[in-house]
Amino acid sequence: MSAEREIGIASSADVVAVRQAVRSVAIEVGLSLVDQTKIVTAASELARNALVYAGGGDVRILVVENGPRRGLKLVFSDEGPGIPDLEQALTDGWTTGTGMGLGLGGSRRLVDEFDLLSAPGKGTTVTVTKWAR
Repeated sequence: MSAEREIGIASSADVVAVRQAVRSVAIEVGLSLVDQTKIVTAASELARNALVYAGGGDVRILVVENGPRRGLKLVFSDEGPGIPDLEQALTDGWTTGTGMGLGLGGSRRLVDEFDLLSAPGKGTTVTVTKWAR
């Protein structure tokens, strides 16, 4: 089992590095190809959000266990402006930028566990987990 990894997100190249690292650990954990694709897609969206909306941040990649189950937990955090209305931010189509507004809500649908903590001026932390089936 791999140790925890942390990757800084400060450029588009870092978003690619996050995708590659998440795919590698997802394979190690035993996620199916479909679930690998889901967690990598969610990771890409969340990393891009940290870059675009907060000017960067970081992700911690952890292998987690719950009894016999193994999973992959990702903790994205930034020190950006925060999200004033979490419910609105999770609504498909709502965006403060130029994207399609599917990042947070779409990411939530792709994973098994999703937790969003944010407040104006306090930054944002998004924690997602995908369990091997």
